[in-house]
Amino acid sequence: MPLKGSAAAGLCLCLLALQMASSTSCLVRRRIITRKGGQPTQTLLTTDKANLIKEIADNYAAIQTLNITVDMVPALGTANKGKITEYKDVRAYIKFRKPNDIRLTGLYPVVRSEAFDMVSNGSQFRLYIPSKERFVEGTSEMEPLSQNKWENLRPQHFLDALIVSPNDPAHDETTLENLTDEDNAVYILSVNSHDAAGQLVLRRQLWFDRLKLHLIRQLIFDLSGDILTDARYSDWQQYDNVAFPKEIDIERPKDEYGVVITTVTMEMNKPLSDDKFQLEQPEGSQLQVLGADSGKGTDKK
Repeated sequence: MPLKGSAAAGLCLCLLALQMASSTSCLVRRRIITRKGGQPTQTLLTTDKANLIKEIADNYAAIQTLNITVDMVPALGTANKGKITEYKDVRAYIKFRKPNDIRLTGLYPVVRSEAFDMVSNGSQFRLYIPSKERFVEGTSEMEPLSQNKWENLRPQHFLDALIVSPNDPAHDETTLENLTDEDNAVYILSVNSHDAAGQLVLRRQLWFDRLKLHLIRQLIFDLSGDILTDARYSDWQQYDNVAFPKEIDIERPKDEYGVVITTVTMEMNKPLSDDKFQLEQPEGSQLQVLGADSGKGTDKK
């Protein structure tokens, strides 16, 4: 009995599908999805929001002090303006002690004389530039932008990128996005909090790759939604049984500078005394207090 109508159409479709599946012609093409420099895709890992939040909190709790020697590549300019100037072969020493003490000392390339020394306790910072006999004091919060981009650098910017803070469950709300396509395979943990007007605003985004569930990027936003810090993390290593990225790429687009930090040596959770975070004004240097005179600063001996 001959088939009619939809039955005949269905049989034709089935026969066509079978023919295409068994055919060696070019009608069917399989593509291997590649990511991370063209390597064949590995099996993607899965997790949930609670585990990612716990990972950040556990890693933060495990770090008490850091004493790091790093190679730095500072850069001036931004991608938005289409020009970036890099300064290579800068050696630096970073010391950190919880909760907010940080000191960063940089050396000039080749000659290795001191280029700058700056320290912060989280609320105030001090900066000494020997070549200019200049000593700067101010708050860790950004003052009005200086025309000299290096003067916009703050120890707190390094601290925010080096030590990734956990979210505050009493004040923060979090959401998790799974961004997986042919180019990306990441979880994005967004941290939102309320501003002074009670509006919920995005404050941070934490990106985790789905190959090893490592943190690969942290975006910190201001209240208007602009990016303050864009930090990227790679080559995670174990130091004193604590995971820490060997390379951190920090961008400050509004301040128009950035720096790539590569760890050379690391001492973690070794005692650091108070004097390691004290920076006194050298005799004969000129003092500039940022924020005075409506943000222009004052100079005095």
